[in-house]
Amino acid sequence: MRKVFVLIAAAAALTTAACNTISGVGRDASAAGDAVTDAAEDAKN
Repeated sequence: MRKVFVLIAAAAALTTAACNTISGVGRDASAAGDAVTDAAEDAKN
């Protein structure tokens, strides 16, 4: 359980560092959505 907490904290820290503004969060969310869409299209083909 402690390892999971450490991993979540590290991920949150990296996300916070990468997204300094609200528009940065929007761009990151959009990029993540695009990556999921691309992966789904690749899996379908």
